[in-house]
Amino acid sequence: MKHSRFYLCLGALALGSCGDRGDDPGPGSLQESTFTEIAEAEVVHYTGTEPFWGGAAGGGMATYSTPENPDGREFPVQRFAGNNGLGISGQLDGAGFDLTITPGECSDGMSDRSYPYTATLLVGGEQRLGCAWTESQPFSGPDTP
Repeated sequence: MKHSRFYLCLGALALGSCGDRGDDPGPGSLQESTFTEIAEAEVVHYTGTEPFWGGAAGGGMATYSTPENPDGREFPVQRFAGNNGLGISGQLDGAGFDLTITPGECSDGMSDRSYPYTATLLVGGEQRLGCAWTESQPFSGPDTP
């Protein structure tokens, strides 16, 4: 059962493929396809507030930082693409770390930045919401990379 959150996250990303599988999907139906907007080699950066958290994931590793640990912790992760986004899953200090990145304009609520992705994190049983970006798809606003 240690991978149950991984498969739950995978299932959530794949929901778009649960409808009618006829040749003509019809208006408003989602076509089956794997999320490809973030290349396999790209590093995904993520940040959130209330409480503050952030980090980056790429190359099979992720970091997670908080105000109590600004340098963050590094740990191994698995990455998978579903129909509607990207999942990143691992163990952080013995607790599950399940991050879902989905396309959509996102604001951190604390700055005038606009991010291209939303981030939903389940860490140690707590859900956290935030935003995400990559170098090829950066945020816009103050301190744009």
